[in-house]
Amino acid sequence: MTDTEFMDRAERVLRAIESSCDRINEESDADIDNQRVGGMVTLVFRDRSQIVVNLQKPLHEIWLAARSGGYHYKFDGQRWMDTKGQGEFFAGLSRDASEQAGVALVFRA
Repeated sequence: MTDTEFMDRAERVLRAIESSCDRINEESDADIDNQRVGGMVTLVFRDRSQIVVNLQKPLHEIWLAARSGGYHYKFDGQRWMDTKGQGEFFAGLSRDASEQAGVALVFRA
């Protein structure tokens, strides 16, 4: 994958996170504050805990940091998968966000 292809695919992930936050906030009382600065999105929950998603262009990875730990995702041709076998990006983000928000949340590509 070229740097341009990575940035195009990764940018779609960041936009999907932002639009999922908008949808979640409209449909529930989860109240997730999302802040975007360049290639990083920070989600802030009611209890002030955070999830940070940022792009690692040199490695062609997306990194996610949550209370449960840090995860690195690479594109496998179809999906963003954890480099240590912990599953798909949006499933992991949904799991961690649900835990930190205290309600079931679904993030989608």
